[in-house]
Amino acid sequence: MDSDYALLRLQVEWGADEAIDLDPIDRLRPLEVPEAKPVAMVVRAVAAAEPAAKATAGERALALSGQATTLEGLRAALAGFDGCALRDTASNLVFAEGDPASTTLIIGEAPGREEDRGGHPFAGPEGQLLDQMLGSAGLSRSDLMLTPLLPWRPPGGRPPSPAEIALCLPFLHRLIVLLKPRRIVLFGGTAARVILPQAQNRRRSPRVWFDASISGMHSTLSCLALPGLTDMLKNPLSRRDAWAGLRLLRRAIDEA
Repeated sequence: MDSDYALLRLQVEWGADEAIDLDPIDRLRPLEVPEAKPVAMVVRAVAAAEPAAKATAGERALALSGQATTLEGLRAALAGFDGCALRDTASNLVFAEGDPASTTLIIGEAPGREEDRGGHPFAGPEGQLLDQMLGSAGLSRSDLMLTPLLPWRPPGGRPPSPAEIALCLPFLHRLIVLLKPRRIVLFGGTAARVILPQAQNRRRSPRVWFDASISGMHSTLSCLALPGLTDMLKNPLSRRDAWAGLRLLRRAIDEA
């Protein structure tokens, strides 16, 4: 007893001021291992606890464009799409304009400076040249439907990247599905490569109609590939090919 008291007094002198446990702990007793749950139960529990993976920008572009049933709805979907960085650097969204009932859709390159400023396709010197060329063929932009390849201008007017084109392409395809044109006129090499990828290995002549397959459409569309309007401003000789293509377009409209 005296020895126990002496040990207790020594502990108090060392600073011990409370008892940890009333009963001694058997350090040699076997450990109790909790019952293991089946692996499938653990996997389901972890999967339920993890948040659902976010859709990619491309998946959201497909979903948003596919939900649009009108041109107004498609424009609203484009305005609300934040998956393409071009939206944040552009001044305005450039959407399709013209006669929605037209059987002809004209697709140009990515918007330029004037299109970006005003939010209208085919503006500035390129638009003036287009109006002159259409007028010489007895056509008017008010009788057609016009849209740029992309709805936003790339910074500094640089060419759009393949990733940017891929993000915007579902909206362009949906526009074509909603308009249901009989024919498409493509101005510029980029527009031709995007809409007519199957014709890349052969020369795209402005005097020949090509068939384009558009996602969401059951039949192909007839397409003309003409020089870009910017290129025609720099090289007037290229207007000869564009004029030949417009005469082909005029003939197709008359025969229809």
